[in-house]
Amino acid sequence: MRVREMNLYRRYFDLVANGTKKIEVRVRCPKLHDLAPGDHIRFVCDHDEALTRVRRVTHYASFEDLLDAEGPDRVNPTSPRDRQLTDLRHIYGPEKEAFGVPAIEIEPAR
Repeated sequence: MRVREMNLYRRYFDLVANGTKKIEVRVRCPKLHDLAPGDHIRFVCDHDEALTRVRRVTHYASFEDLLDAEGPDRVNPTSPRDRQLTDLRHIYGPEKEAFGVPAIEIEPAR
């Protein structure tokens, strides 16, 4: 089983850990180029871990395109779309968004 490890801020980690966050958003980078359905991601925050399985990876040109296609409630059900867009652009910045953004559909690993 191939397992990747990714850090998350607490507010997102808790949503992954309780299974309400269905889509993880990243920017395209070399370490994710071969991420595929069936792979596992261990999300880490402080000393807490949540193991998930990748169901699907879909690439978008921008955070706006991703939120429109995937639905903001699947990315962060506790935050409105406009706030999510602001937060994503604060975390990554426009130069990183320009690389493209994968939507990683996840589910708790069993």
